[in-house]
Amino acid sequence: QVQLVESGGGFVQPGGSLRLSCVGSGLDFSDYYGIWYRQIAGKEREFVASISVTGDTTSYADFVKGRFTVSRDHAKNTVYLQMTSVKSDDSAVYYCRASNSNGGYWGQGTQVTVFS
Repeated sequence: QVQLVESGGGFVQPGGSLRLSCVGSGLDFSDYYGIWYRQIAGKEREFVASISVTGDTTSYADFVKGRFTVSRDHAKNTVYLQMTSVKSDDSAVYYCRASNSNGGYWGQGTQVTVFS
């Protein structure tokens, strides 16, 4: 059974940092793009960042460029999202997705709440 499990969410003050992790089981994550999405209450799920299979190519939504960094560790079957300089607008449920040409899998999400 394939599972993606996100962790690392929680409460953080504006300007602070968090690191989200997405651990895959039942799949070789190195065969998939790692993609982070987020969903703010009442809004559609939106793309945040992605990392290629090799890790050489990353992509970011404009609203996180320069603040968030996506990375991966094949040995740990894990994709990360380092969040820095967070803003109140970053409060959302963050989802991880493993994706390739054959399809993909979603994690269950982890809540990030930015409060002052």
